[in-house]
Amino acid sequence: MTNNTRPLPEEQMGPAEKLLNLVLNSSAHLWHNRPGKNINGRWHPKKDSKSGKGIAVEPGMFVPAAEELYTSLLELYKLNPELMARLASYALGDTEWRDLKVACCALMLTQSRHGEPIREDDGSIAFYDDDYRTVGEAMILHYKKSSTKMLTPKAVLRVAELLETAEIATLNREAGFGDPAGNKPLLGRWNSAATKWLRFRETNQPMLEGLAASGYKETIKKIARKAGYKPKSESFFAILGWKQKQSKDGHRKIGLDNLILHKRERFDGLAEVEICETIVSQKLKYKDVVGRLPKEIGLTPAIMVALLPSLSDRDLRQLTPTLEQLGLLAEPEVNNRWEKAVADATDQRALNIAKNVRNKEVKEKLVEAADNAARSAVKQVTEDIDLHVMFLIDKSGSMEGAIENSKEVLSRILAGFPLENLHIASFDTIGTVLKPKTASRKAVQHMLEPVVAGGGTIHASAINAFYSSGVRIPEDAKLIVIVVGDEMGESPRVFARAFKVGNYHVDAIALLLNVAWSRGSTVKDCARELGVPFSEVEVAHFDDPYQVPRILQALLDVPRLPGTLTYGMVERVMRTPLLEPDVNGL
Repeated sequence: MTNNTRPLPEEQMGPAEKLLNLVLNSSAHLWHNRPGKNINGRWHPKKDSKSGKGIAVEPGMFVPAAEELYTSLLELYKLNPELMARLASYALGDTEWRDLKVACCALMLTQSRHGEPIREDDGSIAFYDDDYRTVGEAMILHYKKSSTKMLTPKAVLRVAELLETAEIATLNREAGFGDPAGNKPLLGRWNSAATKWLRFRETNQPMLEGLAASGYKETIKKIARKAGYKPKSESFFAILGWKQKQSKDGHRKIGLDNLILHKRERFDGLAEVEICETIVSQKLKYKDVVGRLPKEIGLTPAIMVALLPSLSDRDLRQLTPTLEQLGLLAEPEVNNRWEKAVADATDQRALNIAKNVRNKEVKEKLVEAADNAARSAVKQVTEDIDLHVMFLIDKSGSMEGAIENSKEVLSRILAGFPLENLHIASFDTIGTVLKPKTASRKAVQHMLEPVVAGGGTIHASAINAFYSSGVRIPEDAKLIVIVVGDEMGESPRVFARAFKVGNYHVDAIALLLNVAWSRGSTVKDCARELGVPFSEVEVAHFDDPYQVPRILQALLDVPRLPGTLTYGMVERVMRTPLLEPDVNGL
C-alpha cells in the first residue's frame, strides 16, 4: 500500500460526484440519546412530533439512517476502494463528523482488500494486495493528547455495534465481505484493534484513570467484554471498579483476590465546600459529578465553578441554560470564558439552546454562535481563493407552502459569507437583487421577510438582475451558483445563456432542493449545458445543527485546476495520506 496520491481514472470522475452527494445528503446522526419517532425513514424528536404518525424508536442507534449512510459508503467503495480509504483517513483527521467516522471505520475494518497474496500461474506469490483494513485499525488506534480528532471510547464501541446490526451485517455479506452464508456479523479486525486500544490504555494508567473519571467506565467494560480482552494486571479492574468472578472452567488468574476497587461514591454527607475540594483535587468531570450530588445540595454556583476547568467550549454552550439559572453568566470570569466558547462555535446547536434561555442578550449571543459556525465553515474553504457566491431564491407560485423553508435555510447560512462576495436575488419571472444590512441571521431574516411565493419561473431573470445592478465577478475569482427551489422553470439552455451573456464564468452549480408539489431539472441540466460540476442537497438536511457547517464546506468546494471537473472535496480527499497504525505505541 502506498501513500502516493493518484488521480482518479477518467471514467470514474463522473461517478466520483457520489462522494460529494454522500457528504451532503447522509444523515449527520446515527445515534440519539432520547426517544424519537421514525417518520418516513427520518428520525424526529418525540416531543416535536405533533401528530400521532410515525413509529416510536428508543434511544440509541437509528437503523434507517445507519443503513442509508453505510449503503452510500459501500457504493463509494465499489467505485474506488482507494478513494474510500482516503475518505476514511480524511474523516478522522480533518472533520468533526463523529458518526461518519464510525461508519467509515466499520467499513474499512471489514472490506475485502486486506493484503491477500496475489499469485502467479504456478502458485508462487507475485505480490500482496493493498491492505485497507489497516486504515480502520489506525482510526481506532490513533492517539494524540488533547486532540478532538480521535475516536472516543463510545465511538470505538459503536463501530462494533454498527457492524453487529442485522441490516449492516446483511449489507456486508451482500458486498462479498466474509462468508456470504455465515450467520454471525462480520467484525473484521475490530477485535484485534480494540484489544490493542485497551492494552495501550492499561499500560498507560493515568490515561485509563482519566477515561474512568470522565464517565467511560461502563463503555470500556463493554469494549473489553466484546473483544474478549485479557488484562495484564489487577489495576485494570480496580480503576474500572469491576469486580471479578472465577470463570466456569477456572481459567481466570487476576482480579480475584485482594482487589481494591475504585468505586464512584456519592457525595452524601459532604458539605458544599468539601464537594468542591474533591472536584478540584480529583479533577472530576461534569458528568461524573452531577449524579453523585446530594439532593439537599444539588448543583450550586460554587460546584459549577469548580467544574468549569473540565468543560469544553461545546459543554459551555450546551450548559448555557444552567449557567443562566445559576446566575453565573453575570460573573465576568465565567462570562468571558462563555463568550469565547460562543465565538469558537463549530456547529449551530446554539439555535436550539437559545429556545431554553430567558435573557434576550444571551439569546442573541447564542444566535451569534450559529453565525460564527457558518463563518468558520466558509472561511476554511475560501481562505486560499477569491470565491464569489450567487444565491438564487425561487419565489414562483410553485414554491407556495415551501418558501418559508427556503427562508429558514438561508437564515442559517448566509450570515457566514462576507458581504462583498455574496450576491443574492429572488426570482419569479422577474429577478430582484437583495442585500442584507449586515452579515447576521437577524439581517438575513429581515431581508427575506417580504419575499412571498407567486408568479411564473425564470431562473435567468435573477442573473439578468445581477448584471443590471452592476454585479461583476473578477476574472481570477471563482464563482459558485446556489439555487434554492424546486428546479421547475425555463429551458436549461436559456438559463445557461444568461450566464454567458452576463460574462459570468461559473465554476460550479448547486441546488438546495425545496419541493412543495413537484420538481423539474432546469438547474441540473443547466450545469450540464455549462459543463460544470453539479450537486444538490435537500433543505431538510439543514435542520440538523451539526450538518450545516459541513454542507456549506461541501457546497463551496470548486475545481482548483483549470479545465477539470474534479471537485475540490475530491481533490482534498485524494491528497489525504492513508492512515497507518502507530506501531511504536500501539
